[in-house]
Amino acid sequence: MIDGVQIKKLKVIPDERGFLMQMLRNDEEIYGGFGQAYMTGVKRGVAKGWHYHLLQDDHFVCVLGKALVVLCDFRKDSPTYKEVQEFILTEPGQTGEQILLKIPKGVLHGFVAHDCEEARIVNIPTKEYNYKQPDELRYPWNSEEVPYTWPNDIKIGG
Repeated sequence: MIDGVQIKKLKVIPDERGFLMQMLRNDEEIYGGFGQAYMTGVKRGVAKGWHYHLLQDDHFVCVLGKALVVLCDFRKDSPTYKEVQEFILTEPGQTGEQILLKIPKGVLHGFVAHDCEEARIVNIPTKEYNYKQPDELRYPWNSEEVPYTWPNDIKIGG
């Protein structure tokens, strides 16, 4: 496991009306503060990546479809420097465990729709987005500096 990455298993509580699933609480160890909450989506065949942050941690939860989230540790002082790790995040109700994935600052990340037409992720970062000085360092989706090759059906990125 990449140093500092954490996983929280999410519990889906169904009833006759539907379901409830808590994602993140401020009384949990995995919680690192609240900056904002937003949803992002990606269509089949597209890679959304690569980027990392210097100031914030991200908390990803898949709410639609299935997402392949890929992490690469870009922190030079980390014991897992340049290590790559894949996670499959699924929407509630799909086969597999629903998880919250905590991505620490300095860990490069990107995601694709996996075996579906579109995947959507809710992110709860620890800092709000700064429009004047964005906390995002980017690499092209197909950068040779990142030791990862996206699945063959990925043809474009950004």
